[in-house]
Amino acid sequence: MSEYLHPTPDQTFEIGVGAYDFRAALARARKMQERGDVEGACNERFRACRRLQELLPDDEELILEWEDRNTRAALELLHASAVDHFLIDDFELSAALLELLLDLDPEDHTGAVELLAFDYVALGDEELFDEVVNDLSDKYASRLVLLLWSAFRRDGRLPEGELHRFRTRFAPWFAEFTAADHPADADYLRDIEGPNPSAAAQARELWLRTENLWRRWPEFIAALRARL
Repeated sequence: MSEYLHPTPDQTFEIGVGAYDFRAALARARKMQERGDVEGACNERFRACRRLQELLPDDEELILEWEDRNTRAALELLHASAVDHFLIDDFELSAALLELLLDLDPEDHTGAVELLAFDYVALGDEELFDEVVNDLSDKYASRLVLLLWSAFRRDGRLPEGELHRFRTRFAPWFAEFTAADHPADADYLRDIEGPNPSAAAQARELWLRTENLWRRWPEFIAALRARL
């Protein structure tokens, strides 16, 4: 066990700063992102993930302490790097990072399960998708999008029950996913960054977070639009 992994009374581990200052790495990546150096920010996050993997023992499972700032930064970097790889369609590496994240943070403070489910559908891994999708609350539109897309990829059709719920219970999301345009304009940004984002803004956020999927698999969106 590394000298930088400190056990807590809650049977979790904190990462000592020293040579593993994940707070600093997270701050550097954010500054790069803010000044438009997206590639540099992605590389910074991935380097931090590699450092974290080097720190972890090969033969022992452990849970990292979310309440410790440096340890939380390490977990946030894992999630952010998984998003980075998802957005460039590297679904395999994205899934691997998220699986590690969930091993280290079983309570899923970062909401990793949702993105992992999208990765599994993109990878065509039906068995693993079926294992994680039920961890998503049916209160969220993303679960219905996943169920619809997974079913469509499996047999080329949209299941009627899920489609009906999507069109009725989550009408703003259905409208967004069948719309011709999805502008991230000033009105949207003001809405989504406000204290109480509208359902329409949340629907657009989900579209924008998953847009790379629909560029790669446009037939799913075409099938939804055919049911307008």
